[in-house]
Amino acid sequence: MLCEHADMTRLAIIWNPSKTSRQDLETALDAVLEAAPGDTAADARVRWYETSVEDAGQGVAARAVEDGAEVLVAAGGDGTVRAVAEYLGESGADADLAIVPLGTGNLLARNLGVPVGDVPAAFARALAPEARPVDLGWFEADLGEGPRRLAFAVMAGFGLDAHMITETDDDLKDRVGWLAYVESLGRALTASETLDVTVTPDGGADEHATVHTLLVGNCGMLQGGITLLPDADPRDGELDVLLLSAKGAAGWADTVRNMVWDNGLKRLAAGAGGGDSVVEAVSSDSAAHGRVRALRVELAEPRVVEVDGEDLGTATAFAVEVQAAAVRVR
Repeated sequence: MLCEHADMTRLAIIWNPSKTSRQDLETALDAVLEAAPGDTAADARVRWYETSVEDAGQGVAARAVEDGAEVLVAAGGDGTVRAVAEYLGESGADADLAIVPLGTGNLLARNLGVPVGDVPAAFARALAPEARPVDLGWFEADLGEGPRRLAFAVMAGFGLDAHMITETDDDLKDRVGWLAYVESLGRALTASETLDVTVTPDGGADEHATVHTLLVGNCGMLQGGITLLPDADPRDGELDVLLLSAKGAAGWADTVRNMVWDNGLKRLAAGAGGGDSVVEAVSSDSAAHGRVRALRVELAEPRVVEVDGEDLGTATAFAVEVQAAAVRVR
């Protein structure tokens, strides 16, 4: 029986076998442990937990915590990260989350500055003792088989982002990574027809709008550095909302100007000027920004909805809410 001492770090590597091999991960982790200062390697206890189609990560995360894990290292794509984060947020387990990003989007990793494309560097970050609280969002909808409730670490909603996901060619995605989403953007735009929605922010009065996209985000950056929600902060206890209603060439020109200039270059220039002023997201005729702790959305017609890049199917209503400081992330 292995004897453990009080300073031993108990790591659970929760890895997705569709993204990499255990041998490759072990090689990278061993190299990091060998190069670590002091007795880090001797003081690390590592156990391996493989995800499956039936268990994306929630179940094995629970087993890892039962086995005494202090750090759950999600080694996989956004789905694996979301599943492990969901378990931690729902259970309140006393364990940190670390990320070894191996997917196409790696959205939470990118938003938190976790090294992407460098497995040893990601493992080194997982071994660092510092962890910061990060919010989670919760998405609930009836998707045809009764209500489902899922956590999201980055973004949920319908419209442009969801179409970019469902319209992206899987073979192309495997070959060129996030660039595949750019290829799908043109087809996504043609599929983005507007519809009437009713939104109820924070339990207040109903608000009506006609939109093709409604996104609620804990983080604001998508693949390729595209920032849809410039105010989104995964540690502020709120969720950011974006409603897009562009129609025709003029409408899309306004949307692009709003994203690239008003909430992009102009915002960067203002920030570079120094000072303590806060530059908030700017709305336009075709792009409306807001912030909520909870939101109820009713759609006039069914739309494909998604959480953190996962297509969930169609829904005519959904609700979201924030869970502040839900997980500690290294």
